Amino acid sequence: MKRLGIIFFASIIVLFLFNCRSDKGTSDTPQSIKIAFYNLENLFDTIDDPNTEDSEFLPDSKLNWDTKKVSKKIENISKVLLGIGKTNPPEIIGLCEVENQNILTDLIQLSDLKKHNYQIIHKESPDFRGIDVALIYRQEKYTPIKNEWIKINFPFDPDYTTRDILYSEGKLVNGDTVHIFVNHWTSRWGGQEVTEAKRIYIAKLIKSKTDQILENNPHANIIIMGDLNDNPTDKSLTEGLKCISLNGSAKNNKLYNLSAPKYSNGEGSLYYKSWDLFDQMIVSGNLLNKQSKTSVHGSTHNIFKEDWVLFTDNKGNKRPSRTASGGKYYGGYSDHLPVWIELDFKQN
Repeated sequence: MKRLGIIFFASIIVLFLFNCRSDKGTSDTPQSIKIAFYNLENLFDTIDDPNTEDSEFLPDSKLNWDTKKVSKKIENISKVLLGIGKTNPPEIIGLCEVENQNILTDLIQLSDLKKHNYQIIHKESPDFRGIDVALIYRQEKYTPIKNEWIKINFPFDPDYTTRDILYSEGKLVNGDTVHIFVNHWTSRWGGQEVTEAKRIYIAKLIKSKTDQILENNPHANIIIMGDLNDNPTDKSLTEGLKCISLNGSAKNNKLYNLSAPKYSNGEGSLYYKSWDLFDQMIVSGNLLNKQSKTSVHGSTHNIFKEDWVLFTDNKGNKRPSRTASGGKYYGGYSDHLPVWIELDFKQN
Protein backbone atom coordinates (compact mmCIF):
# COMPACT_ATOMS: atom_id res chain seq x y z
CA MET A 1 0.00 0.00 0.00
CA LYS A 2 2.88 2.29 0.89
CA ARG A 3 4.50 1.50 -2.50
CA LEU A 4 1.29 2.47 -4.34
CA GLY A 5 1.20 5.75 -2.46
CA ILE A 6 4.76 6.60 -3.49
CA ILE A 7 3.99 5.79 -7.14
CA PHE A 8 0.85 7.92 -7.05
CA PHE A 9 2.74 10.83 -5.48
CA ALA A 10 5.55 10.54 -8.03
CA SER A 11 3.02 10.54 -10.88
CA ILE A 12 1.47 13.77 -9.60
CA ILE A 13 4.91 15.45 -9.51
CA VAL A 14 5.71 14.33 -13.08
CA LEU A 15 2.38 15.67 -14.37
CA PHE A 16 2.92 18.94 -12.53
CA LEU A 17 6.41 19.40 -13.99
CA PHE A 18 5.16 18.49 -17.48
CA ASN A 19 2.39 21.06 -17.28
CA CYS A 20 4.79 23.75 -16.06
CA ARG A 21 7.19 22.99 -18.88
CA SER A 22 4.35 23.03 -21.41
CA ASP A 23 3.17 26.40 -20.13
CA LYS A 24 6.65 27.84 -20.55
CA GLY A 25 6.93 26.44 -24.06
CA THR A 26 3.54 27.77 -25.14
CA SER A 27 2.89 31.47 -25.59
CA ASP A 28 0.30 33.71 -27.15
CA THR A 29 3.21 35.41 -28.93
CA PRO A 30 3.84 33.78 -32.33
CA GLN A 31 7.34 32.80 -33.37
CA SER A 32 7.12 34.88 -36.55
CA ILE A 33 4.93 37.19 -38.60
CA LYS A 34 4.76 38.12 -42.29
CA ILE A 35 4.97 41.62 -43.73
CA ALA A 36 3.97 42.13 -47.37
CA PHE A 37 3.65 44.80 -50.02
CA TYR A 38 1.29 44.69 -52.99
CA ASN A 39 0.64 47.14 -55.82
CA LEU A 40 -3.06 46.52 -56.42
CA GLU A 41 -3.19 47.97 -59.95
CA ASN A 42 -5.96 50.54 -59.63
CA LEU A 43 -8.26 49.49 -56.82
CA PHE A 44 -11.00 52.00 -57.72
CA ASP A 45 -14.66 52.22 -56.81
CA THR A 46 -17.36 53.16 -59.35
CA ILE A 47 -18.05 56.66 -57.98
CA ASP A 48 -16.81 59.75 -59.80
CA ASP A 49 -14.48 61.88 -57.70
CA PRO A 50 -14.54 65.42 -59.15
CA ASN A 51 -11.14 66.18 -57.62
CA THR A 52 -9.21 63.41 -59.39
CA GLU A 53 -8.79 61.87 -62.82
CA ASP A 54 -10.73 58.64 -62.30
CA SER A 55 -12.74 58.64 -65.53
CA GLU A 56 -11.19 55.34 -66.67
CA PHE A 57 -12.84 53.56 -63.74
CA LEU A 58 -16.46 54.56 -64.06
CA PRO A 59 -19.48 52.61 -65.35
CA ASP A 60 -19.62 54.65 -68.57
CA SER A 61 -15.90 54.20 -69.39
CA LYS A 62 -14.44 51.81 -71.96
CA LEU A 63 -13.91 49.34 -69.13
CA ASN A 64 -17.56 49.59 -68.03
CA TRP A 65 -16.17 49.61 -64.49
CA ASP A 66 -19.23 48.45 -62.55
CA THR A 67 -19.90 46.88 -59.15
CA LYS A 68 -19.51 43.37 -60.57
CA LYS A 69 -15.98 44.12 -61.74
CA VAL A 70 -15.11 45.82 -58.46
CA SER A 71 -16.34 42.76 -56.56
CA LYS A 72 -14.21 40.54 -58.80
CA LYS A 73 -11.19 42.77 -58.18
CA ILE A 74 -11.68 42.57 -54.41
CA GLU A 75 -12.13 38.80 -54.59
CA ASN A 76 -8.90 38.47 -56.60
CA ILE A 77 -6.83 40.63 -54.21
CA SER A 78 -8.15 38.71 -51.22
CA LYS A 79 -7.23 35.42 -52.87
CA VAL A 80 -3.64 36.57 -53.46
CA LEU A 81 -3.15 37.90 -49.93
CA LEU A 82 -4.59 34.75 -48.42
CA GLY A 83 -2.34 32.73 -50.71
CA ILE A 84 0.80 34.36 -49.32
CA GLY A 85 0.07 32.93 -45.90
CA LYS A 86 -1.59 29.68 -47.03
CA THR A 87 -5.00 30.99 -45.83
CA ASN A 88 -3.35 32.90 -42.94
CA PRO A 89 -2.48 36.22 -44.62
CA PRO A 90 0.36 38.56 -43.61
CA GLU A 91 -0.13 40.46 -40.39
CA ILE A 92 1.05 43.77 -41.89
CA ILE A 93 0.46 44.69 -45.55
CA GLY A 94 1.57 47.82 -47.39
CA LEU A 95 -0.56 48.72 -50.40
CA CYS A 96 -0.48 51.18 -53.27
CA GLU A 97 -2.76 52.27 -56.12
CA VAL A 98 -5.72 52.52 -53.73
CA GLU A 99 -8.33 55.15 -54.58
CA ASN A 100 -9.78 55.84 -51.15
CA GLN A 101 -10.59 54.47 -47.72
CA ASN A 102 -14.08 53.34 -48.76
CA ILE A 103 -12.70 50.84 -51.27
CA LEU A 104 -10.16 49.67 -48.68
CA THR A 105 -12.99 49.08 -46.22
CA ASP A 106 -14.78 47.02 -48.86
CA LEU A 107 -11.60 44.99 -49.36
CA ILE A 108 -11.26 44.01 -45.70
CA GLN A 109 -14.97 43.70 -44.97
CA LEU A 110 -16.50 42.18 -48.12
CA SER A 111 -13.94 39.44 -48.77
CA ASP A 112 -12.45 36.46 -46.99
CA LEU A 113 -10.04 38.89 -45.32
CA LYS A 114 -12.86 39.92 -42.97
CA LYS A 115 -12.25 37.16 -40.42
CA HIS A 116 -8.70 38.42 -39.86
CA ASN A 117 -9.84 41.74 -38.37
CA TYR A 118 -7.67 44.13 -40.37
CA GLN A 119 -7.46 47.81 -39.50
CA ILE A 120 -6.64 50.62 -41.97
CA ILE A 121 -4.08 53.42 -42.06
CA HIS A 122 -4.85 55.69 -45.01
CA LYS A 123 -5.01 59.32 -46.05
CA GLU A 124 -5.90 61.01 -49.33
CA SER A 125 -2.80 62.16 -51.20
CA PRO A 126 -2.46 64.96 -53.77
CA ASP A 127 -1.82 62.53 -56.64
CA PHE A 128 -3.76 63.76 -59.69
CA ARG A 129 -5.21 60.29 -60.33
CA GLY A 130 -6.21 59.95 -56.71
CA ILE A 131 -4.18 56.83 -56.00
CA ASP A 132 -2.72 56.48 -52.53
CA VAL A 133 -0.57 54.25 -50.37
CA ALA A 134 -2.01 52.56 -47.30
CA LEU A 135 -1.29 50.03 -44.60
CA ILE A 136 -3.62 47.34 -43.32
CA TYR A 137 -2.71 45.39 -40.22
CA ARG A 138 -4.07 42.83 -37.80
CA GLN A 139 -4.46 44.75 -34.58
CA GLU A 140 -3.60 41.83 -32.33
CA LYS A 141 -0.17 41.64 -34.05
CA TYR A 142 0.71 45.30 -34.62
CA THR A 143 -0.08 48.41 -32.59
CA PRO A 144 0.66 51.78 -34.25
CA ILE A 145 2.31 54.34 -31.98
CA LYS A 146 2.27 57.16 -34.51
CA ASN A 147 1.52 57.60 -38.20
CA GLU A 148 2.89 60.39 -40.37
CA TRP A 149 2.40 61.36 -44.00
CA ILE A 150 5.48 62.68 -45.73
CA LYS A 151 4.57 65.04 -48.55
CA ILE A 152 6.76 65.24 -51.64
CA ASN A 153 7.50 68.75 -52.92
CA PHE A 154 10.03 68.81 -55.73
CA PRO A 155 11.94 72.13 -55.65
CA PHE A 156 12.81 71.70 -59.35
CA ASP A 157 9.16 70.99 -60.32
CA PRO A 158 6.91 72.64 -57.69
CA ASP A 159 3.65 72.09 -59.59
CA TYR A 160 4.08 68.32 -59.77
CA THR A 161 2.01 66.30 -57.29
CA THR A 162 2.52 62.70 -56.30
CA ARG A 163 1.77 60.17 -53.59
CA ASP A 164 2.67 60.84 -49.97
CA ILE A 165 4.93 58.42 -48.11
CA LEU A 166 3.32 56.68 -45.15
CA TYR A 167 5.52 56.37 -42.08
CA SER A 168 4.16 54.19 -39.29
CA GLU A 169 5.98 53.51 -36.04
CA GLY A 170 4.48 50.73 -33.98
CA LYS A 171 4.83 47.78 -31.65
CA LEU A 172 4.96 44.21 -32.90
CA VAL A 173 3.28 41.45 -30.96
CA ASN A 174 6.61 40.53 -29.33
CA GLY A 175 6.94 44.07 -27.94
CA ASP A 176 9.65 45.19 -30.36
CA THR A 177 9.32 48.56 -32.11
CA VAL A 178 9.41 48.78 -35.91
CA HIS A 179 9.54 51.77 -38.28
CA ILE A 180 7.66 51.16 -41.56
CA PHE A 181 7.78 53.33 -44.69
CA VAL A 182 5.20 52.57 -47.41
CA ASN A 183 6.09 54.04 -50.81
CA HIS A 184 4.90 54.51 -54.36
CA TRP A 185 7.57 56.58 -56.07
CA THR A 186 7.06 58.66 -59.20
CA SER A 187 6.52 56.50 -62.27
CA ARG A 188 8.70 56.32 -65.37
CA TRP A 189 5.93 57.75 -67.51
CA GLY A 190 7.70 60.11 -69.93
CA GLY A 191 10.96 58.17 -69.78
CA GLN A 192 13.27 56.73 -67.13
CA GLU A 193 15.98 59.39 -67.47
CA VAL A 194 13.48 62.27 -67.55
CA THR A 195 11.79 61.13 -64.32
CA GLU A 196 14.83 59.72 -62.49
CA ALA A 197 15.61 62.95 -60.62
CA LYS A 198 12.24 62.74 -58.85
CA ARG A 199 12.89 59.23 -57.57
CA ILE A 200 16.38 60.18 -56.43
CA TYR A 201 14.93 63.15 -54.55
CA ILE A 202 12.38 60.92 -52.77
CA ALA A 203 15.10 58.39 -51.93
CA LYS A 204 17.28 61.08 -50.35
CA LEU A 205 14.30 62.35 -48.35
CA ILE A 206 13.68 58.89 -46.90
CA LYS A 207 17.40 58.48 -46.22
CA SER A 208 17.36 61.65 -44.12
CA LYS A 209 14.40 60.27 -42.12
CA THR A 210 16.06 56.91 -41.51
CA ASP A 211 19.33 58.62 -40.55
CA GLN A 212 17.43 60.51 -37.83
CA ILE A 213 15.86 57.31 -36.55
CA LEU A 214 19.19 55.47 -36.45
CA GLU A 215 20.90 58.43 -34.79
CA ASN A 216 18.35 58.23 -31.96
CA ASN A 217 18.54 54.42 -31.81
CA PRO A 218 21.33 52.61 -33.70
CA HIS A 219 19.46 49.33 -33.18
CA ALA A 220 16.21 50.57 -34.73
CA ASN A 221 14.18 48.15 -36.86
CA ILE A 222 13.39 49.89 -40.16
CA ILE A 223 11.42 48.45 -43.08
CA ILE A 224 11.12 50.39 -46.34
CA MET A 225 8.65 48.80 -48.74
CA GLY A 226 6.94 49.87 -51.91
CA ASP A 227 6.74 50.19 -55.66
CA LEU A 228 9.84 52.30 -56.23
CA ASN A 229 9.57 52.33 -60.04
CA ASP A 230 13.28 51.57 -60.16
CA ASN A 231 15.33 48.39 -59.92
CA PRO A 232 17.79 47.70 -57.07
CA THR A 233 20.74 48.71 -59.29
CA ASP A 234 19.35 52.15 -60.23
CA LYS A 235 20.73 55.41 -58.84
CA SER A 236 17.75 56.16 -56.61
CA LEU A 237 18.57 53.05 -54.57
CA THR A 238 22.36 52.94 -54.77
CA GLU A 239 23.10 56.68 -54.55
CA GLY A 240 19.91 58.23 -53.15
CA LEU A 241 18.88 55.75 -50.47
CA LYS A 242 22.41 54.30 -50.28
CA CYS A 243 21.16 50.80 -49.60
CA ILE A 244 23.50 47.90 -50.23
CA SER A 245 23.44 44.14 -50.60
CA LEU A 246 24.24 41.99 -47.59
CA ASN A 247 27.80 40.73 -47.85
CA GLY A 248 28.95 39.20 -44.59
CA SER A 249 27.76 40.66 -41.29
CA ALA A 250 25.20 43.46 -41.29
CA LYS A 251 25.96 46.83 -39.69
CA ASN A 252 23.20 48.45 -37.68
CA ASN A 253 23.61 51.89 -39.27
CA LYS A 254 23.27 50.62 -42.85
CA LEU A 255 20.25 49.93 -45.05
CA TYR A 256 20.18 46.61 -46.90
CA ASN A 257 18.21 45.91 -50.05
CA LEU A 258 16.66 42.45 -49.70
CA SER A 259 15.55 42.66 -53.33
CA ALA A 260 19.06 42.83 -54.76
CA PRO A 261 19.75 39.05 -54.71
CA LYS A 262 16.44 38.32 -56.45
CA TYR A 263 17.06 40.90 -59.16
CA SER A 264 20.60 39.69 -59.80
CA ASN A 265 19.10 36.23 -60.40
CA GLY A 266 16.74 37.61 -63.04
CA GLU A 267 13.64 37.58 -60.83
CA GLY A 268 11.07 40.35 -60.74
CA SER A 269 7.65 41.51 -59.64
CA LEU A 270 6.41 42.94 -62.95
CA TYR A 271 7.09 42.23 -66.60
CA TYR A 272 7.42 44.70 -69.46
CA LYS A 273 10.13 43.62 -71.92
CA SER A 274 11.77 41.57 -69.19
CA TRP A 275 11.37 41.12 -65.44
CA ASP A 276 11.76 44.27 -63.32
CA LEU A 277 11.85 44.30 -59.55
CA PHE A 278 10.27 47.63 -58.69
CA ASP A 279 8.47 46.25 -55.62
CA GLN A 280 11.18 46.10 -53.00
CA MET A 281 11.91 45.43 -49.33
CA ILE A 282 14.77 47.29 -47.65
CA VAL A 283 15.69 46.89 -43.97
CA SER A 284 18.10 48.27 -41.40
CA GLY A 285 21.02 46.14 -40.30
CA ASN A 286 19.58 45.23 -36.91
CA LEU A 287 16.89 43.16 -38.65
CA LEU A 288 19.61 41.03 -40.26
CA ASN A 289 21.28 40.26 -36.95
CA LYS A 290 20.09 36.84 -35.81
CA GLN A 291 20.83 37.80 -32.20
CA SER A 292 18.27 40.62 -32.37
CA LYS A 293 14.88 40.25 -30.74
CA THR A 294 13.35 40.48 -34.23
CA SER A 295 15.13 39.44 -37.43
CA VAL A 296 14.38 38.72 -41.09
CA HIS A 297 14.05 35.05 -41.90
CA GLY A 298 16.81 34.55 -44.47
CA SER A 299 18.60 37.44 -46.18
CA THR A 300 16.15 38.20 -48.98
CA HIS A 301 12.42 38.59 -49.50
CA ASN A 302 9.88 36.39 -51.25
CA ILE A 303 7.94 37.04 -54.45
CA PHE A 304 4.47 35.51 -54.65
CA LYS A 305 4.59 33.92 -58.09
CA GLU A 306 2.05 31.10 -58.18
CA ASP A 307 1.01 29.94 -61.66
CA TRP A 308 -2.58 31.07 -61.11
CA VAL A 309 -1.55 34.76 -60.84
CA LEU A 310 0.30 34.56 -64.17
CA PHE A 311 -0.67 34.27 -67.83
CA THR A 312 1.36 33.35 -70.91
CA ASP A 313 1.60 36.07 -73.55
CA ASN A 314 1.79 35.51 -77.33
CA LYS A 315 5.60 35.29 -77.13
CA GLY A 316 5.48 32.52 -74.54
CA ASN A 317 6.45 34.72 -71.59
CA LYS A 318 4.74 34.21 -68.26
CA ARG A 319 3.80 37.51 -66.71
CA PRO A 320 1.41 38.87 -64.05
CA SER A 321 -2.25 38.50 -64.95
CA ARG A 322 -3.52 42.06 -64.79
CA THR A 323 -7.01 43.51 -64.38
CA ALA A 324 -7.08 45.87 -67.36
CA SER A 325 -4.93 47.70 -69.88
CA GLY A 326 -5.53 50.17 -72.70
CA GLY A 327 -9.27 50.22 -72.09
CA LYS A 328 -9.52 46.40 -72.23
CA TYR A 329 -10.75 44.42 -69.25
CA TYR A 330 -9.02 41.09 -68.55
CA GLY A 331 -10.28 40.30 -65.06
CA GLY A 332 -6.90 39.36 -63.60
CA TYR A 333 -5.24 40.23 -60.31
CA SER A 334 -2.62 42.96 -60.82
CA ASP A 335 0.21 43.86 -63.17
CA HIS A 336 2.51 43.48 -60.14
CA LEU A 337 3.30 40.52 -57.91
CA PRO A 338 3.36 40.98 -54.15
CA VAL A 339 6.59 40.73 -52.17
CA TRP A 340 6.93 39.71 -48.54
CA ILE A 341 9.31 38.97 -45.70
CA GLU A 342 8.98 36.85 -42.61
CA LEU A 343 10.18 38.19 -39.27
CA ASP A 344 11.39 35.69 -36.69
CA PHE A 345 11.05 36.43 -32.99
CA LYS A 346 13.89 35.35 -30.75
CA GLN A 347 12.56 33.01 -28.07
CA ASN A 348 13.76 33.34 -24.49
